[in-house]
Amino acid sequence: MSDNKRVSQSGKKRSGFIMQAGILAAASILCRMIGLLYKSPLTGIIGDEGNGYYNTAYNIYTIILLVSSYSIPSAIAKVLAQRLALKEYRNAQRIFRCALVYVMVVGGAASLVLFLWAPFFVMGNSVTVLRFFAPTIFLYGLLGVLRGYFQAHQTMLQTSFSQILEQILNAAVSIGAAYGLMQMAAAGGADGSTQAMYGAIGSALGTGSGVLIALLFMMAIYMLNRKTIQKRIDNDRTKTEAEYKDIFRMMMAVVTPFILSTCIYNLGTALNQTIYGQMMVHIKGMDEVTATVSYGILAGKAVTVANIPIALASAMSSALVPTISSAYAQGAIKQTKKKVASAIKVTMLISIPAAIGIGALARPVMMALFPQPGSLELASQLLMGLAATVVFYGLSTLTNAVLQGIGRVNTPVVNAVVALVVQTATLVPLLYYTEFGIYAVMIATVVYSLLMCILNNIFLRKYLDYRQEVDKTFMRPLFSAVMMGALAYGTYTGLSFLLGKILKQAYFVNLIALAVAVALGVCLYFVLVIKLKAVKEDELKALPKGNVCVKLAKKLKLL
Repeated sequence: MSDNKRVSQSGKKRSGFIMQAGILAAASILCRMIGLLYKSPLTGIIGDEGNGYYNTAYNIYTIILLVSSYSIPSAIAKVLAQRLALKEYRNAQRIFRCALVYVMVVGGAASLVLFLWAPFFVMGNSVTVLRFFAPTIFLYGLLGVLRGYFQAHQTMLQTSFSQILEQILNAAVSIGAAYGLMQMAAAGGADGSTQAMYGAIGSALGTGSGVLIALLFMMAIYMLNRKTIQKRIDNDRTKTEAEYKDIFRMMMAVVTPFILSTCIYNLGTALNQTIYGQMMVHIKGMDEVTATVSYGILAGKAVTVANIPIALASAMSSALVPTISSAYAQGAIKQTKKKVASAIKVTMLISIPAAIGIGALARPVMMALFPQPGSLELASQLLMGLAATVVFYGLSTLTNAVLQGIGRVNTPVVNAVVALVVQTATLVPLLYYTEFGIYAVMIATVVYSLLMCILNNIFLRKYLDYRQEVDKTFMRPLFSAVMMGALAYGTYTGLSFLLGKILKQAYFVNLIALAVAVALGVCLYFVLVIKLKAVKEDELKALPKGNVCVKLAKKLKLL
């Protein structure tokens, strides 16, 4: 094969990888936007107290889910991608079957543990809410295997569509069930706290309903592709057939580090919640409802908004694991590095301006999404503080996936443990010796994300001899984003002042001024990153709707 053909094919593969990641990222961001849109009316229905009960239970549910099922898609995608790269279709199918058995056993056990031991994990009204999350863990395990199966084939369309379906039904059922259950509780003469608990239960039912519809969709897609799958298996001429006991042993060797890494990586949230609740109630003398409400504002509002742009990094990670595992298994180190560079650059092109934008417009964003006046200032300040985590988590999530993809699955586990210890050592003194309260949890979250980012990059350089280009990946997007943030903030401030003279409704004044500020900021950033050559034409084309961006840039004489 000629060098020109090799370059052409390599470019196509890289573009295809970015495109698949972009599809998944677009779906993830859309899902989070849907999540934001329904969280606002949901919070209006169940209140900050109900939001606190829900988030307290949800954080524990997430930890159990991480231990049992959450890492399954990435782990299965990694193992299957290696077999598919070698065209071992029969062995790939055997791995798929073993994965289903694994999640049924582990997911079933985890669901029982969560239901029976709920009082050991949370307090008060959150116990009942947590029990309604239990069946979802079993369903999610099966969903995870099916998503991992299609991700291993480097097609993200099925996973993306299932995520959108999941979130739409989640939103619809959450709002409907929360409202209906609260009305039922009120009709029965229940007090405010009990009504809030019933509202949180309705939201938990929404989460389970979303997972169920996504599972049914993925099962239907698999059945539609069953003939093609069987044909590949029948034509497979692989002489060595893997034994099921060896497959289970291999799966445990691969899945366990994935689970530990993801679990510890996310354990900080539950640990922060527990430490904050216990210290504020038993040492600082805060009542339990107030502590629950303040933590609910952080987790249910500030963190929810900050997590939206991080969806891009999560999507990139899902696409990165199978493609890097495949390239690395074939000894294509140079190609592996190129994929890593592309993924990080694309992620930073979005994460950096998102972080600056969130920091500059924290209050108007919160007012638009969660206009509850009693918690608006606190939620806005927490969101502003969390803005930096958009970049830090974006980088650490990607480097986590790269280390796992090249076989260094234990390294992120060790890094996560170190970061968790440092985070806890930061949080406890802040809560004990200062009056920072919930701001201490925000600071600890930033410390954790920064440390994970640093440690992962150190080991990526060590094991892959990889060094990220700095100027076009970080510095030029950062400069463009700062200019964007200044314009957006100035536009919002000036326009909201002028509109305030005309309109009496503060919410609509904020909404209009915010929309204009964001639109102008995005336009300026688009112009600057192209004029400063932070992104090239071929890199733009590799993105979803990239051709549209290129045509627009050419019409504006930017390219």
